[in-house]
Amino acid sequence: MSLDLFLPAFLAVKNGFLLTVAITIASFALGQILALPLALGLTSTRQAIRVPVSTYTFLIRGSPLLVQLFIIYYGLGQIELVRNSFLWPVLRSPVYCAILAIGLNSAAYAAELLAGGIRQLPTGQWEAGRALGLHRTALLLKIILPQAYRSVLPAIGNELVLVMKGSTLASAVTVLEMTGAARVFVARSYAPFETFLIAGTIYLVMGAVFGRIFRFIEIKVAIPGR
Repeated sequence: MSLDLFLPAFLAVKNGFLLTVAITIASFALGQILALPLALGLTSTRQAIRVPVSTYTFLIRGSPLLVQLFIIYYGLGQIELVRNSFLWPVLRSPVYCAILAIGLNSAAYAAELLAGGIRQLPTGQWEAGRALGLHRTALLLKIILPQAYRSVLPAIGNELVLVMKGSTLASAVTVLEMTGAARVFVARSYAPFETFLIAGTIYLVMGAVFGRIFRFIEIKVAIPGR
């Protein structure tokens, strides 16, 4: 270990910091947007809706994220229809492919979390809303989802940290986020210990910051007295 290499390693790794943050936030946002309709599909009484959504979450949660990333980045480009579609300018970008893959992966996990939060609510909540004449949309927005999200908020915060860790796989498709920048520096300096120690420390700090943010949100939305 050489102390002289810590500063150059830090300067090299920090070049990918903003890209790591961007991939993490964009992937998490995409996952949360998709998670809500997927969760509603998982809790649907209609088998035609529930089975395809359950199949999706089963396949995504049961296969490695790296494999999913390779399929999206390398596999979709082999399909002529995709290359001729309006999606190709997006799918040929490794950054966008990484965001899409991580976001779709996160959506499957977040959907199961939210579906669990919805299922654990007493059936009386639904019955009371219907008795008051609430439309299903109003019932979901005003009664069901606020309670479900409040109950799974700690798990959603944990999902954000997992998405941040998943962003490290973006380097496998040539994205120079922090891990990718660290690998490039290691190839030049042959100093893996110093470089990845710096990268790991930055990831640890990011995880702690995300955790504190969600802890603050938990306190703000908590029911007084509970």
